[in-house]
Amino acid sequence: MRYIKYLILILILSNSCTNEPTNTLLFVGSFTEGIASTGIYIYELDTKTGKLSLLNSEQNLINPSFLKIAPNGKYLYSVLESQLPNNGKVAAFTIDSLSGKLQLINTQDSGGRNPAHLTIYQNEKFLINSNYTDASFSVYNIKKDGGLAPLHQIVTFKDSSIVEGRQDEAHIHSTNFSPDGKYVFAQDLGSDKIWNFKVKKESGTKLNLVSNGFVKVIPGSGPRHFTFHPNGSFAYGIAELSGSVTAYSYENGNLNFIENYLTYRSDQEIYRAADIHISPDGKFLYASNRGPNEDSIAIYSIDEKTGKLELKGHQDTYGEHPRNFAIDPSGKFLLVANQFTDNVVIFRRDIETGILTKLPHELTVPNASSLQLRTYHR
Repeated sequence: MRYIKYLILILILSNSCTNEPTNTLLFVGSFTEGIASTGIYIYELDTKTGKLSLLNSEQNLINPSFLKIAPNGKYLYSVLESQLPNNGKVAAFTIDSLSGKLQLINTQDSGGRNPAHLTIYQNEKFLINSNYTDASFSVYNIKKDGGLAPLHQIVTFKDSSIVEGRQDEAHIHSTNFSPDGKYVFAQDLGSDKIWNFKVKKESGTKLNLVSNGFVKVIPGSGPRHFTFHPNGSFAYGIAELSGSVTAYSYENGNLNFIENYLTYRSDQEIYRAADIHISPDGKFLYASNRGPNEDSIAIYSIDEKTGKLELKGHQDTYGEHPRNFAIDPSGKFLLVANQFTDNVVIFRRDIETGILTKLPHELTVPNASSLQLRTYHR
């Protein structure tokens, strides 16, 4: 009898947790034309209709063009002063998940010009910033209050490849921790290399990255962004200059080539592929194309046994230059930031087929460039 009562209690508690009210917030970063202005916008997403309601905006920011939410959802990190002639910065904010308000904690020097990407270690104690123009990445400790300590390691790169004007020198566009947290992979658009670093800790307080070789991609590809499959066995990189996605198997710090896939509908003279994400259930991969003749999201299904992709179609983005896009935690919606047309477009995502359907709701955000979504329990 006591056992039955115990089971009933567990079911009641489980049901109450399942029905716990939540709110999903969208954070939009943007370019501010290099002047201090409103640069981060916070919206609440209605997960039934896809409608977005403005909660707050953050002013007096210069080019907060890439955002990253901490895994615990308490903090938002942003690059600042990207695409300017001086060193950029990295900023840390606290998030009020009810009001959507941000509170600046501090900023730190990025270690180079044009900070372009941020990634956070799985234990939430370390952050890496990628500098595109002064090819490098900088490593920071995240303090207990969510703020950033001054950078304690900066790794620089000098290399090149075959595309004149784009690959005359190295350009680090992004970094990613491996699923096991033991390696970091840096995408070098300028040299057509994916640099590999071992993660080592010094006295448990600082992260130290040690060079571990590189993976060479097809010359002229320009690796830009990268993502690991939720199962940890596969990885996918998007190459800006060749308009392609490359599938890899992953094991013990090694990336092994599987296959290349064109992200555009057809061959182009110029490619500008940009962003890449996998659906929460691991069944579909999406990639964005930024013109000049096609602004679209490529849709692929993923064979979770082999890692191979199968093209399911393309979806026009209803705007120009889809620099960044994001999938909400429920997997029901995909949102696209069209930078050149100042709009964020919302699509409903068919969880079974992966196909996207445009919703009537649309945001106007000047030079929208980065999207982050997070669901909070009230």
